[in-house]
Amino acid sequence: MTGSRSVLVTGAGGQVGQEATELFTLAGWQVTACDRSRLDITDRRAVFDAVSGLRPDAVLNLAAWNAVDLAETEIDGAYAANAMAVRHLAEACRRSGSRLAHVSTDYVFDGTKPEAYLEWDPTGPRSVYGRSKEAGEREAGPDALVVRTSWVCGAKGSNAVKTVLRLAAEPDRTLAFVTDQRGCPTLARDLAAMLLALISDQHTGTFHVTNTGAVSWYEFVQQILDTAGYPRDRVRPITTAQMDPPRPAPRPANSVLDHAALRICGMPAMRHFSEPLAEMIDELRDRGTVPLP
Repeated sequence: MTGSRSVLVTGAGGQVGQEATELFTLAGWQVTACDRSRLDITDRRAVFDAVSGLRPDAVLNLAAWNAVDLAETEIDGAYAANAMAVRHLAEACRRSGSRLAHVSTDYVFDGTKPEAYLEWDPTGPRSVYGRSKEAGEREAGPDALVVRTSWVCGAKGSNAVKTVLRLAAEPDRTLAFVTDQRGCPTLARDLAAMLLALISDQHTGTFHVTNTGAVSWYEFVQQILDTAGYPRDRVRPITTAQMDPPRPAPRPANSVLDHAALRICGMPAMRHFSEPLAEMIDELRDRGTVPLP
């Protein structure tokens, strides 16, 4: 395809990776989609060979160690995937002249700020996962695009929404979710669309990208149940301290991300999460992949 742009997508088997592969392809990009079986980004030589062989216009890194609790004990594994691998990608991109886009997380913040976090706020991760992702942001370098997001879910892959729907299908099951952790749900397809827009316009620097609408996990699950047709009272509120068993990795109490960089650049805010959540649940209902009333 003469004149077309090209992108290498790592972590393409994940929920955002599948959506990004589809959207970039529809937008006319030449897409090389690599899951871990095709490209292990912790393998420096494999990364160099892939990027130098393709010389893509952009590399979109969606591969990551996302096992938040396991990272507390598997420290080297988390840093290998979330930090050192980004170093490999950044070095390979510099050599090939490709632009690097890297997806990060709300866990880089400590969660103590009362207001939403700006892109320029000091970070202070409290977990190994958060520290490894913060290190990955640094490894990406000043010329990269870094997109922080939170609470990602979608029709493809595994996520909290699907878990809630599977549990809610058990008639005697009462769910319990915390009221003292707040964030912004982000639907994978909307995130992929914004990644396409930012990469197409060759943006660099840090952007916060989530759907609008800040909620607690308890409120989010109420919305999921309501949208799917279950009674809201199927979920009861608890605090983080009441979780049994407690999670090994601390979660930020406030991980609401302000979209200041998008706003200042004149880019439109993403829609409220309730709209794409309804679309996701309709898609799951059509597919019959999770039980729904």
